[in-house]
Amino acid sequence: MALVNEHYLKLPGSYLFSDIAKKVNTFKVTHPKQDVIRLGIGDVTQPLPDAVIKAMHKAVDEMAIKETFRGYGPEQGYSFLIDAIIKNDFANRGIYLDPSEVFINDGAKSDTGNIGDILRHDNSVGVTDPIYPVYIDSNVMAGRAGVLEDGKWSNIVYIPCLSENDFVPQLPDRRIDILYLCYPNNPTGTTLSKTELKKWVNYALENDTLILFDAAYEAYIQDPDVPHSIYEIKGAKKVAIEFRSFSKTAGFTGVRCGYTIVPKELNATTLTGERIPLNKLWNRHQCTKFNGTSYITQRAAEAVYSPEGKEQVKEIINYYMTNAKIMKQGIEATGLKVFGGDNAPYLWVKTPNGMPSWKFFEQLLYEANVVGTPGVGFGPSGEGYLRLTAFGAREDCVEAMRRLKNWIK
Repeated sequence: MALVNEHYLKLPGSYLFSDIAKKVNTFKVTHPKQDVIRLGIGDVTQPLPDAVIKAMHKAVDEMAIKETFRGYGPEQGYSFLIDAIIKNDFANRGIYLDPSEVFINDGAKSDTGNIGDILRHDNSVGVTDPIYPVYIDSNVMAGRAGVLEDGKWSNIVYIPCLSENDFVPQLPDRRIDILYLCYPNNPTGTTLSKTELKKWVNYALENDTLILFDAAYEAYIQDPDVPHSIYEIKGAKKVAIEFRSFSKTAGFTGVRCGYTIVPKELNATTLTGERIPLNKLWNRHQCTKFNGTSYITQRAAEAVYSPEGKEQVKEIINYYMTNAKIMKQGIEATGLKVFGGDNAPYLWVKTPNGMPSWKFFEQLLYEANVVGTPGVGFGPSGEGYLRLTAFGAREDCVEAMRRLKNWIK
């Protein structure tokens, strides 16, 4: 008889966004005439840039000709995309990367969830709280999280990020083996300055900690003091893996492409103290479990770095950040406290009078017909907050703020 991985049974009944979808569908069935505005799930609404579409069409045509047809590609990614990434995302910031340190994937979510495959099950794990649920759930599946007690996993170190500390996480008073950082942050939309991020790199260097740095929203950064990559900090290549995505940068949520940086100088140890390069292990992982992102998709991603692609992506990002500005001003006009939205497309709204997150979510849905994401779904410190995204259509964002103002009154 086959035995299941019982760690999966520890997970809550369903994924956060599945719960939201069920509640919204129930509302739509019982209120079929109501127009619901969805600002909960962070999916994009603007179409792919024209440069990307043209590159995809050209790649499709190549696949129809024997001389240019491509079958299996390199598991790590095609050199044309890797070279474009190094040149445009890192070299211009003074960061040197070897092509073998870049791994193309089908989106950052996959690699942030799978990276634990190359790490022992008994590593200690720390997360800033609130946090993207995949970080926690993937460690539950691997057996690292312990048991769920009063909303917290027993073997996870939670580092609260609250309005009281300006959402800046404080260094833990104990050593942690694996630490997740996501900046610009999902869900709070807040950032870390270079000075603050340097503290974490120094902590990792001093404690031999591995930082898993999710920079999926770096393209939205407006403040020059906010680092786009953890490798802008001296010594970070010795302690950090960085994840990037084209999903929110260029609208690839339905196309699927991202990449992971695993520096060659980054090591972890065996129980006997032997230092093992993680680049080598991750390469072995990808060669075994991944057949590579499609050629068509990688040509599409390459086009993001063309002169036309850069301008078109910039326009899309400006569109969403203008949405964020409109929404932030609208929320502030109601008297509610709101954070984020300046360097990220997320707004973190404090619920009125300490109302629980799910109650505020349901009232907003049923009384204003606007969908957000309950903050508690991102961790214990998210209780009392609601996340809204700026990825909607402009008219929906404007209408949602009008509804919110009328509802609060």
